[in-house]
Amino acid sequence: MFLNINHIDILDLILKGILIGIIASAPMGPVGILCIQRTLNKGRWYGFATGFGAAVSDMLYALITGLGMSFIMDFISSPQALFILKISGSLILMAFGIYSFKSNPTKKIHKSGKKKGSLIYNMATAFGVTIFNPLIIFLFIASFAQFAFIRPDHPFEMGVGYFCIFLGALLWWFGLTWLIDQIRGKFDTSGILLINKIIGCIVIIFSAIMLVGTAFNLYTISI
Repeated sequence: MFLNINHIDILDLILKGILIGIIASAPMGPVGILCIQRTLNKGRWYGFATGFGAAVSDMLYALITGLGMSFIMDFISSPQALFILKISGSLILMAFGIYSFKSNPTKKIHKSGKKKGSLIYNMATAFGVTIFNPLIIFLFIASFAQFAFIRPDHPFEMGVGYFCIFLGALLWWFGLTWLIDQIRGKFDTSGILLINKIIGCIVIIFSAIMLVGTAFNLYTISI
């Protein structure tokens, strides 16, 4: 029975980790534009290497956020405090979705160079672009709160969960570069705007469902 419970916990964190990784990577920020440009100009694997560098940076921020929240979670044990944390997480995610829907990332396009460079160089430059965006911590705080991702007393399960955040990010970049490569001749700035609006809509709808579910106690997520 004990092994079965651990197995369920790990599976739960795997699914949540992958979803959080996708949520953190999907919005079309500077590195997303850079990934698309490199896919179009240099080839799919150069675009994926760009996404890989961004995923490493996101993973570091996820670890920083998780360690900080693990400390806080030791002091948050009442259902009321957890309820407020989840509601706050839903509202932050919704605000993030609205911002993503209304923003125009093409106005701040970071032009990729004509030289291909090595895959490691493309990875490193994307890491540099992403690591100087600490605002993603707020997105991780909101996601961790709403998904009840933090399990302070389960280091092994948390390690698996963090790895799955990285995996979810890689899945997003793999899928995005595949899509851009398939429609290479038809993709322009309007395509970037469309993707950003679709992502924004999905985040808004998803966060609204979770907000209503939490507010009216339609579902519970144990910590």
